[in-house]
Amino acid sequence: MSQPGTLLVVSAHAADFVWRSGGAIALHSAQGWKVRVLCLTFGERGESARLWKEGKSLEDIKSVRRFEAEQAAAILGAEIRFFDVGDYPIDVTPELRNDLVQEIRENRPNIILTHTFVDPYNADHPRTAELVREARILAQAHGYPSEHPPIGAPQLYSFEPHQPEQCQFRVDLLLDITSVFEKKRQAMECMQAQEHLWMYYTDVAKRRGMQAGRNSGQDIVYAEAYQRVFPSVGGAFV
Repeated sequence: MSQPGTLLVVSAHAADFVWRSGGAIALHSAQGWKVRVLCLTFGERGESARLWKEGKSLEDIKSVRRFEAEQAAAILGAEIRFFDVGDYPIDVTPELRNDLVQEIRENRPNIILTHTFVDPYNADHPRTAELVREARILAQAHGYPSEHPPIGAPQLYSFEPHQPEQCQFRVDLLLDITSVFEKKRQAMECMQAQEHLWMYYTDVAKRRGMQAGRNSGQDIVYAEAYQRVFPSVGGAFV
């Protein structure tokens, strides 16, 4: 892995970053990278069914999901910010777009992780992906108003969606997270409101680990899958 830099993860809902990129976050944090997670919402309306069934209020649900996400981020070694713009649906306002541009300008990430651009089951996910892609473009523009200078060209990856075969997801990178999987598992277990997903994403990591081992000849047990949005650039094949 390259010298420590900054990894930025943009998550539509409070748990998305844990299921889909918890291993990448823990891995980069352990190697000295600054990792910053941006949660646009708490997933309070669309991804907290268990809490609604328990009769909790909207504000109580948001408080629970915030606490869960903060615990998970701390275990993984990441900073976390909540935009609290409301989910189902996420409405992309000029203010939200500008806030994200300024985050990118200020933190100058080397790598950005977010959702896929197609997800027929959750409109918040592709909406977030489009927002991130546009914010990256605007953060590069010399004429965009900001107290921070324009950025270069951070690589943008989509993390694996819940149903990849329905989301036009192509695996470009299998990231070995074997060394940090226990941290990811601990972070997943913070998400009590979605306990039904703990085993699902454990199984996904095992399956991707088997695929990573077969494609590398290495002893890999757990992995995460990512799709590259822009081409890699270098003087050698990787």
